[in-house]
Amino acid sequence: MHRNLSVAALYEHALRNGEGALGADGQLVVDTGAHTARSPGDKFVVREPSTGTLVDWGESNRPIDAAAFDALLERARAYLSGRDTYVVDAYAGAGPGDRVTLRLTTDLAWHALFARNLFSARDLRFGDGLEPDLTVVDAAGFEADPARDGTSSGTFVLLDLGRRIVLIGGTRFAGELKKSIFTVLNYLLPLRGVLPMHCAANVGPAGETALFFGSSGAGKTTLSANAGRHLLGDDEHAWSSCGVANLEAGCYAGVAELSRASAAEIWDASHRFGAVLENVVYDPHSRELDPADTSRTDNARASYSVREIPGSLPGALTDHPRAVVFLVPDAFGVLPPVARLTHSQAVDHFLYGYAGEFDSGGAPVATFSACFGAAFLVHRPERYAKLFAERIAEHRVECWLVNTGWVGEPRGAGRRTPIEFTRRLIAAALDGEFAVCEYEIDPFFGLARPRGTPCMPGELLDPRATWPDAAAYAAQATILATLLRERGAALATVPLLQ
Repeated sequence: MHRNLSVAALYEHALRNGEGALGADGQLVVDTGAHTARSPGDKFVVREPSTGTLVDWGESNRPIDAAAFDALLERARAYLSGRDTYVVDAYAGAGPGDRVTLRLTTDLAWHALFARNLFSARDLRFGDGLEPDLTVVDAAGFEADPARDGTSSGTFVLLDLGRRIVLIGGTRFAGELKKSIFTVLNYLLPLRGVLPMHCAANVGPAGETALFFGSSGAGKTTLSANAGRHLLGDDEHAWSSCGVANLEAGCYAGVAELSRASAAEIWDASHRFGAVLENVVYDPHSRELDPADTSRTDNARASYSVREIPGSLPGALTDHPRAVVFLVPDAFGVLPPVARLTHSQAVDHFLYGYAGEFDSGGAPVATFSACFGAAFLVHRPERYAKLFAERIAEHRVECWLVNTGWVGEPRGAGRRTPIEFTRRLIAAALDGEFAVCEYEIDPFFGLARPRGTPCMPGELLDPRATWPDAAAYAAQATILATLLRERGAALATVPLLQ
């Protein structure tokens, strides 16, 4: 058992074990095998009396018997007992009301390094008597027998919320560690009156905090790493009565097709010693990376400490946010580039969690993920939405929608919004440039769209102006507006703003 090894020692173990290769800039480059993303169909939650009435059972929280969990846990422990294991003592949460101590035991040195990057490692000695709030058992090389163990496949991600145990096996994809811990926090924190959020956060020069919600690929990591603002974190935060704190100590950035020109902060952080790069293609001789090569997967990722981002605020508890920004990759090409939301509209969009995608034929489709993280919610979505509604009302938070998707018709005829333009829109919203301009209400979505400012002409902010055919725009906008209304009607909402 190797406990709380240093980064350098974990490198040595990982390389000696053949778990990865050393990149040209000192990164650890690993291949996660068959799994290059999470396996949501292999996730189960133990059904037991103390937590069963609180869990929103369904596709994201499928039940498994406690006896089946215990039997598989014992088999995983037996597997680990015959191998070198790596233990990391750490904690998630930087705020006074959201800190959760955790202990990870794994059979992969690089998974331990990943945990050190993503969570605040503690220098605790074996036998010091620490009893963690959460225990994570990660048997990456051990596969279940579905017929015997009651799992869907040889891969399993099991959560026992009553005993605070996470059991993972049959996958080397490290994102399962990160997101299973976040799922447990999504159970624990609302019981303390704390809102866990799948969002990025940064802080302006005067200490004003901004939150960035969005689905995977919407741009949270890239757009929150802004040279003019201080990064708090790129993915998971908690909003308590004291303010906003990062739940993690690191970042887990998508790096497929990454370039230094598009995201210098992320490029630099992922090109240095200590970073772990998953499924990034590299030259076996020079060890130079080629993020533009997505033949392995389009979900190549890098994990690194948030401290690697210049001006970041690791471990900080910031003030309540001044602004909330919903980053929405609209595939229909009809949402305004930027719009100011009422609090009621903000709660609706928080519950919708809309993102646009394209089907196999290239047609736009609408996807919805409640609270922009449905896969990680344990309670009903309304519980999180009520906390969100209370927070933005109490602190008079400005709420914005920013379209990071397509403009001027869907893919094929239109174009993806340039990231430089999106950064400019966000800066205008956060710095007050839009506070002095006139607004008009979008006829399809009811959103308040800026007419323009001296530095930003109105035609750039009008989605209709980017379409050559006004009738085609109206038809497409009608489709998306109808889908959003149907989504709202399907939600079993409560009077959140009373």
